[in-house]
Amino acid sequence: MTDSPGSIFSPASPEAQAITNLFVITLWICAAIFAVVLGLIGYSLAKYRWREGDADPEQIDGNKRLELIWTAIPVAIVALLFALTLRAMSHADPAPPPGEPDLVVVGHQWWWEIRSPKLGYVAANEIHIPVGRPMSVRLDTVDVLHEFWVPRLGRKMTTVPLANNHLWLRADQEGVYEGDCTEYCGTQHAWMRFQVIVESQAKYDAWVHQQQQRAVVATTPAAERGRETFKALTCINCHRSDGGGGTSNAGPDLTHIAGRRYLASRLLPYSADNLRKWLADPQAIKEGTLMPNFKLSDQQLDELVAYLTTLQ
Repeated sequence: MTDSPGSIFSPASPEAQAITNLFVITLWICAAIFAVVLGLIGYSLAKYRWREGDADPEQIDGNKRLELIWTAIPVAIVALLFALTLRAMSHADPAPPPGEPDLVVVGHQWWWEIRSPKLGYVAANEIHIPVGRPMSVRLDTVDVLHEFWVPRLGRKMTTVPLANNHLWLRADQEGVYEGDCTEYCGTQHAWMRFQVIVESQAKYDAWVHQQQQRAVVATTPAAERGRETFKALTCINCHRSDGGGGTSNAGPDLTHIAGRRYLASRLLPYSADNLRKWLADPQAIKEGTLMPNFKLSDQQLDELVAYLTTLQ
């Protein structure tokens, strides 16, 4: 499954298509206005250009017909754009359904938390949805304003503290769609990225089933020592790890970290080596992240990586 670059010119959902259509129509209208104005200027320069010996041109004022025409045309254009905008809004932003949403997406500095109230799983920075099915999404934040946007799938939406917003997320083609925070939110705003992974219903159901399970913790001595290190270093004060304790969501839920595509909100592809680099010095990789440098020894790093890589 390949990553799809974000572009409003290749919409993959009815909501995004409505926005793209409005943009293209507006662009053509503006291009037509530009062409008409440019043409009139060119015509005027050619026909009415002053030449040596010419008399001053006749001054015309008070032509009601012309005034009505150049007033009526912009009013008609604005009215048309207003009607098209209302139509696009109704298609791009349908009303939310009653009851619980399918997903709750919470913005943090600087990562995204994804929860499913109905299915009971928690993920980070990866949103899985089945192809062709609209998913109701409630947006929230625990700190500052963030902006949730997947260009190929729909409109931008701001996450506002204590004021939940809503949008619909749908894709009619399988693939991986890039998303970003587009509201400046601090030092690592540029690396507050996420992905929407769209797959068949069967693959989606299998992924949900896996997320609903307790992480399978290997019983190797190194992994067991890593589990104890995870507890002893108070990692559980910020991270939840099913099987390793912890209840906080100050940092991402690590229950299934080994099954994710990336670390640190798309900054590093997931691998044991990159996980070790991150644990060794988070600030060197993502300056300003809330995770401190614990100055871990090589042995502690080996044990933590051995433990975390078992969390499928």
